[in-house]
Amino acid sequence: SQYKEAPTGSPEQETATPAPDAGTAHDLEPATETQQLQAELEKLRAESAENLDRFLRAKAEVENVRKRGEADISTARKYAIERFAAGIVAVRDSLELARMVELPKDSNPAVQKMHEGLDLTLKLLDGIFQKFGLTLLDPQGQKFDPERHQAISMVDSVEVPPYHVVNVVQKGFLLNERLLRPAMVVVARAAAAPEKPAGQA
Repeated sequence: SQYKEAPTGSPEQETATPAPDAGTAHDLEPATETQQLQAELEKLRAESAENLDRFLRAKAEVENVRKRGEADISTARKYAIERFAAGIVAVRDSLELARMVELPKDSNPAVQKMHEGLDLTLKLLDGIFQKFGLTLLDPQGQKFDPERHQAISMVDSVEVPPYHVVNVVQKGFLLNERLLRPAMVVVARAAAAPEKPAGQA
């Protein structure tokens, strides 16, 4: 016949080689990428939390420093006059001692005017003391307070209870509720227990 059969290839050539399963690798890529993104997200979250914690700590520290500064300024303002006040109260002591001197009725009018001037000066000085936080301590008859009073002696007394102030030798002062000078006082001692008659147990 004029027609020739087409040559038949070898079985190896006729069998199609299967294509590699590219889909398997392709299917793994999104999962791997998602895991990486998740890890990055967790890392960023941790860094964000750490930065927030640092920020809050720094903010709290700044606030504490501000409050301490305000407290220090307030304290400095309150007690800036402490040394001056300690000196000026001694001047008041002298004025009060002079005021306590009794004048005879027929004393010189000029001396009487001076005596009246002492009264006015003391009132003026006490007003200034009050304005600047100086408070007078005059504990006559009050219970002895070792935080504010200094006992210079103890005596028997029927007028005040034991451990109460019998006499104020020198008045004390507070400066903005802090002790500037204690009051010097005489204190009543406790009554002695009555002695038992001889022969009694």
